[in-house]
Amino acid sequence: MSKSQRYLALDVLRGITIAGMILVNTPGSWSYVYPPLLHSEWHGCTPTDLVFPFFLFVMGVSMFFSFTKYGSELNKQSVFKIVKRTILIFAIGLFLNSFPQWSQDFSHLRILGVLQRIAIVYGVSALLVLSFKYRTIQYIGGGILLAYWAILYFFGGADPYSLDGNVVTGIDKWLFGEQHIYHGFGIAFDPEGLLSTLPAVVTTLIGYLVGRSIKTIEKVKLPLHLLIVGAILTAAGWLWDFVWPINKPIWTGSYVIYTAGLGTMFLAVLIWIIDIKEYKKWTSFFVVFGMNPLFIYALSGIWVRILYKMIHINSGEDVLNGYQALYQKVFVPLAGNMNGSLLFGIAHIIFFWFIGWILYKRKIFIKV
Repeated sequence: MSKSQRYLALDVLRGITIAGMILVNTPGSWSYVYPPLLHSEWHGCTPTDLVFPFFLFVMGVSMFFSFTKYGSELNKQSVFKIVKRTILIFAIGLFLNSFPQWSQDFSHLRILGVLQRIAIVYGVSALLVLSFKYRTIQYIGGGILLAYWAILYFFGGADPYSLDGNVVTGIDKWLFGEQHIYHGFGIAFDPEGLLSTLPAVVTTLIGYLVGRSIKTIEKVKLPLHLLIVGAILTAAGWLWDFVWPINKPIWTGSYVIYTAGLGTMFLAVLIWIIDIKEYKKWTSFFVVFGMNPLFIYALSGIWVRILYKMIHINSGEDVLNGYQALYQKVFVPLAGNMNGSLLFGIAHIIFFWFIGWILYKRKIFIKV
């Protein structure tokens, strides 16, 4: 795709997802968060549950265009770049999990995480789309979801889609050990588990197929086409929910189809507004995020860990870490507990946008 044909909507959607990641990951206090900015407790899908799959979906769309540089085929150059990028992103994720504990005991270091999932999904998806034809990719995606459904159902417990009964946890414990798994659900369970990363690959494959549609379908007809495809996927995911619940932590097939459908429709609307109707003035804010997405996301993670682990302030009655002090001493007096918590997240979006804007103005694009 030439620069003149580039769809600005892709950069905007990527930027929206990064801004969304920062917002939902950095409330002033987890005790004061508006419900739409929280993940579902288990089954279900909130707006927050759309952020991660939307990012993987856009990654797939972008993948279609970026791989035209290699003639969309597997060769030494493409394999080298795919493997290199996969290892780099995974290593950055592992670094974030360890920061700032390099000199401490690593017996409880979490192995997996958001960036690690992005890395694995990118690597597997890239190899698949460069190895197989369009139609075959569709069958592979469907086969992965059905196989994952069977694995969960036949190898899980009495309630195979529950927190305690899913087989994802058992595999992660066997591979990594319980001490290296996320414990935020009250037990050892990783929402970015290795097995549940397999259906996440399909989220990116769907994005890749949508990218092909963007390339092949006439521009004026594209939004309607994507809206129809997105509506069909969303409805299929909703119907599948009756037998296989929509669930982000174990990334069920119904969740894959449902969120990919919503992502497709959202992209259709953005293409119509931005690239066809040319209402572009508002887009610059999100484009800044979209130009250095993984770098900004990783930087936000480092910043939060610095506030939590490396800054401590004596408030008189007790010692607060930097994160608590910033929220309680600045944002609560400004807007109260609930709105102060929201304002805290918004302020971080603006802060990291400013860093991204400096990079953008200087034409610095950090490819992670």
